[in-house]
Amino acid sequence: MFTTARALPQNSAMQPEPIEPSALASRRNVVYEQPLNERMRTFLRVEFLWQQALYHNESPNPWSSRAAVSSLLEILAITGRGDARSDVLKEIERQLAVLRDYQARPGVDASRLNAVVSTLTQRRDSLGNAGAASLAGLRDNEFLAAIKHRSAIPGGTCEFDLPDYCHWLHLPAEVRRADFNEWLTALKPLCETIGDILWVTRENSRPRHETATGGTFQLAFERENPIHLLRILLPGDSPLYPEISGSHHRCSIRFLEWSDAHNRPVQADGDVPFVLTCCT
Repeated sequence: MFTTARALPQNSAMQPEPIEPSALASRRNVVYEQPLNERMRTFLRVEFLWQQALYHNESPNPWSSRAAVSSLLEILAITGRGDARSDVLKEIERQLAVLRDYQARPGVDASRLNAVVSTLTQRRDSLGNAGAASLAGLRDNEFLAAIKHRSAIPGGTCEFDLPDYCHWLHLPAEVRRADFNEWLTALKPLCETIGDILWVTRENSRPRHETATGGTFQLAFERENPIHLLRILLPGDSPLYPEISGSHHRCSIRFLEWSDAHNRPVQADGDVPFVLTCCT
């Protein structure tokens, strides 16, 4: 909660790995996330692709450039469905309303909370100033459009299919990186804002210890306090992983035991302790 929350970094969405709540931060643990509505599902996918694009853009290898371009095109495909910008702005306003409610509560670290509110407000203004047509230049880019069109065909971006793409991939790494950074600039307000929304969503909930009796766990949610995201933490050396199904009203969690890539996992038959966070 925001009694201990830290302020959002100005470039938090640019981090190569998701920022974990301080109570859960450990490389020895694995966190599994399950979105409970379509908006959260879209945000998580965009965050994943944005981090992947940034990671591969740092490598001088042409294969990494291919992976970075693929991630960028997938972000454009996701954000092209419906009005992603409007959904992000609505979610910012919802989060700001929740945070302002915390400002009136005793025991809250006001300076840190105010920093988070200020950062989200800046993100909102930046995204609003970018305008609804901020991605039009990327969508109209003939070079990227050709790659997108051929990407629908298995192996469709081979050298003989897209000789201009092949030529670009063989340009010096600094040239490719400069081009890609220019494309990222158009996506940056949207993707960084989504990253910060998810940061706040994860931070603004308390984890609790639970036990899945016989490897299963049932959850029912209050209609007045909808849950947007579930997070399940397990030790990194655990042979188990969760399979989550349900909706924003209720969900079921069962823990499966991994054997290897050649055999089907089996459900755990013993009690499974885990850490659960229900993010509102």
